[in-house]
Amino acid sequence: MTVTPGHIELERSIDSIRIGSRHRTDLGDIDALAASIERQGLLQPITVTPDGTLICGARRLAALRQLGVRKLHVWVRAGISDQLAQLLAEQDDNALHKAFAPTEAAALYREVKMLLAEDAQRRQVATRFGTEKPRSDGGATVAQPQPIDRVRAQAALLVTGRRSYTTLERIDRLQRMADDENLDETLRSRAREELAVIQNGGSVAAAHGRVAAEVDRVASAPPIRSLVPAVPTAGRSADLEQLARDAIARAKTAKRAKKARPVAAADSILPTRSFVFLWNDLHDWWLRYDDAEVAAELTDDQWHQFDATLAGTVAFFERMRTLRDSPAVAPVSATVSHIR
Repeated sequence: MTVTPGHIELERSIDSIRIGSRHRTDLGDIDALAASIERQGLLQPITVTPDGTLICGARRLAALRQLGVRKLHVWVRAGISDQLAQLLAEQDDNALHKAFAPTEAAALYREVKMLLAEDAQRRQVATRFGTEKPRSDGGATVAQPQPIDRVRAQAALLVTGRRSYTTLERIDRLQRMADDENLDETLRSRAREELAVIQNGGSVAAAHGRVAAEVDRVASAPPIRSLVPAVPTAGRSADLEQLARDAIARAKTAKRAKKARPVAAADSILPTRSFVFLWNDLHDWWLRYDDAEVAAELTDDQWHQFDATLAGTVAFFERMRTLRDSPAVAPVSATVSHIR
């Protein structure tokens, strides 16, 4: 038995490992994986909860079963939340369609992502240095480290049944900002407010954009403006919390007293950057949905809301087009836009 912080490695009967319905997805080419396992041996054990529920390694487990392996070494991962343990143990396929509240789904996603990243890191170490002892069961494979986007997609699939993780990542950033005691209370308060909006059905992209705009406002408040380097839009979106930390750190370095600023009202005019965030998120959105499925599942209220939003969008577009066609309005160059 091998013990590391949070983990115990031990031998377990393959039939004692429980596989929840969320792991029963398309596992890919198991034959090729089984052949690789038979040739090279198991470098990275699968990960289970203390009661034997599978956390990571569904493909490895399927390949081992195919090879007729009866016993295998597993990592036992302690410290799993009760809610995640229950989610992983679900046996009803219909539970895959259970809709979590957005903030609840994001918290589960964060926990699953951490576990998958741990598994990927151990696999990378095993691949690089090999095992310290031979495996009598003959089972597994040399695995390449997984890109972070793949880990995110796997975590999203386990929690929501879909591989799309952008929305979960955005909520996670807001949650981390709200919980970060080192951030300015104005930003933490704004993050909490936007999380409440999301919990009540508000747009995640819009909420994320408003917080990004608030971070921009704090970062550009004099005399900090000259101390804040230009950050590309993509960089801001990817590390919103770090940008907020940097802005506050510079404010303290400049010995500027912190002054709490009132949170903008829900109907206040938002900056252009927020508009850009929103429409970047909506790019080709119609390609990501099944129109027949959505048409069948929307309630009357949801349909009317969609209809009203579309009508308002078209009206806003017509007003903007008229303004942009006016000789008195000169579009801002791309260079100036990036500086803002």
